[in-house]
Amino acid sequence: MGKSISPSPFTEFREQCKDLILKFLMKSYPDLAGFKVTLDIPPRPQFGELASLICFEVAKHLSKSPKEIAEEIETNVKGMVKGYPLIRDVVAVQGYINFYVNYDELSSLAITSARTLNEEYGFVKVSEPKRIIIEHTSVNPVHPIHIGSARNTFLGDSLARMLRARGHVISRHYYVDDVGRQSAITAFGYKLLGRPTPEGKPDHFIGAIYAIVNCLLEIKRLKKTVNQLEGEGKWDEVQRVRMELDEWVSVAAELQEKFPEMFNKMLEAFEKIKDPEAEINALMKGYEMGDEEAKNLIREVSSICLEGFRQTLERANVYFDSWDWESSFVWSGDVLKCLEALKRTPYIFRRGDVLEFDAEGVARDFDLKKDMGLKEDYEIPSLTLARSDGTTLYTTRDIAYSIWKFKLAEKVINVIGMEQKLAQIQLKLALYALGYRREAENLIHFAYNLVSFPGVRFSGRRGRYVTLDEVMDEAVSRAYLEVKRRSTDLSEEEMHSIAEKVGIGAVKYALVETDPLKPVTFTWDRVVNFERNSGPYIQYTHARACSILKRASRRVDNADFSLLKEPIEREIVLMIARFPEIFVEAADNLRPNLIADFANSLADKFNTFYASLPVIKAEPHGLSDARLLLVDAVRIVLRNSLNLLGIETPQRM
Repeated sequence: MGKSISPSPFTEFREQCKDLILKFLMKSYPDLAGFKVTLDIPPRPQFGELASLICFEVAKHLSKSPKEIAEEIETNVKGMVKGYPLIRDVVAVQGYINFYVNYDELSSLAITSARTLNEEYGFVKVSEPKRIIIEHTSVNPVHPIHIGSARNTFLGDSLARMLRARGHVISRHYYVDDVGRQSAITAFGYKLLGRPTPEGKPDHFIGAIYAIVNCLLEIKRLKKTVNQLEGEGKWDEVQRVRMELDEWVSVAAELQEKFPEMFNKMLEAFEKIKDPEAEINALMKGYEMGDEEAKNLIREVSSICLEGFRQTLERANVYFDSWDWESSFVWSGDVLKCLEALKRTPYIFRRGDVLEFDAEGVARDFDLKKDMGLKEDYEIPSLTLARSDGTTLYTTRDIAYSIWKFKLAEKVINVIGMEQKLAQIQLKLALYALGYRREAENLIHFAYNLVSFPGVRFSGRRGRYVTLDEVMDEAVSRAYLEVKRRSTDLSEEEMHSIAEKVGIGAVKYALVETDPLKPVTFTWDRVVNFERNSGPYIQYTHARACSILKRASRRVDNADFSLLKEPIEREIVLMIARFPEIFVEAADNLRPNLIADFANSLADKFNTFYASLPVIKAEPHGLSDARLLLVDAVRIVLRNSLNLLGIETPQRM
């Protein structure tokens, strides 16, 4: 074949098939030689490894049926196949052209390529790398990262890993949302407590403050509403508000039980404040306006919470290149400049004292709805840019942030929940209105669906959530029990080390393997499962491959791959050969779940192979050598796949 390795072995086969068809067209129908030849994976293996619909396209230009043309191609190219080492046969079936791969050659090329390229195998590089910012996680610094927002974290981290492996220049950004009511509420409570040194993990401590202050504010507000409604004799509404009040009283009891000392101290201090809402609003406005006292207080609280985030993320092996503070864009004047620039467009109007952006007008004038995947009859709501007191809203500040990001990158990917779809559309339309067309076209909203944890209704305001820290602890604990049961010869230190990798890998896989637009139900019997579709299952398969190679204890550099004739062996060879194409599809279409699905399928096939065929004791000796190298290639591909998902691959389990 002229070379013994390829960055994408199956693509080599694909290109040879294309070339064969084009040669036929050039010779028989030169006027049609410019046709684009596409090749697809047939629905069933008996139809070969690739199939082309070219005959149906060509037939439109000739007075022949697709079946006649297919038979003509088959007859003409049979004699040319010898010049294409990866093609074993070409067969015409009802107008389709089916190509059958030469497994002897493909086995040699795929296995040798995987072992030679090793840690780089599969990672086909783009011809024109782009500078890409991926903003992900960006949990507000008012409570811990919970299992719902962790899906954002692990999807974002996987995207960064895939796109970097694809050859792009990646920068991972965290947007610290420190401007607004949530941060002001937290800072207010922190100040009431006398700015204490955190007890326990910093973000958990801050989360407790946030929940308690929210709860006390709601109870105070609802009591006031009840009194007002009673005075007005609106008894039906009184009943409704009382039910809401009862729920918050129940939340207060929960919080008092969880954080007795903090709750009681906060309650005592809170009751001395005449108008806490006014103080919170003043703090929020002061922070946005750059008041030094407000700046010091909210930055202090936010930094405490972020330190907790860093600890969590470091344990999960997730890192950021930049931490971008929302307040910085306000204080620098960038947000105000954006606002002033928007005011100069025809898309700003006032609704009372509130400043609004006419998103629908931009979409209509620029004819953008179809490009943005919106129905023509859908009317995009206007975006509120600023409150009556002059403070801005989140999306307004996000416009300035987006413009800043595009000074550093050619493409920006925002990993944000699908419930923010409207805000992301409005953001993009604001960029169009400001003349940033290229930027708007290269702003990607990577949306994902919710995570549910049976028995838990998430609410940061109520202090009800399952933290990522808790989930990782539980996953590691469950993994440890499994490792201890399966590997009694390991030391305690080794078992704990492996359990850490397996437990955290289990959580990551569970949050990445489902299509991002589908919801995830997090259940332990599925997450930490060594027997089927899960992170631990794939890790265990990798460890099994490592174990076979270790037990063989012999070096094999050359093997006769033509001896790999069993159907399951050929299926594995095909997967190894196709891995680079799967990777390119996953990276270019931002679909980390494709990598998870591929790794699980390869693990399934390898375990079938392991259960049915001998490796070390296979006869003849050359077959054993070939199978050992096949095992090694599987090990490499499983490791490389899981690395893209940020999952470590222990050699023993």
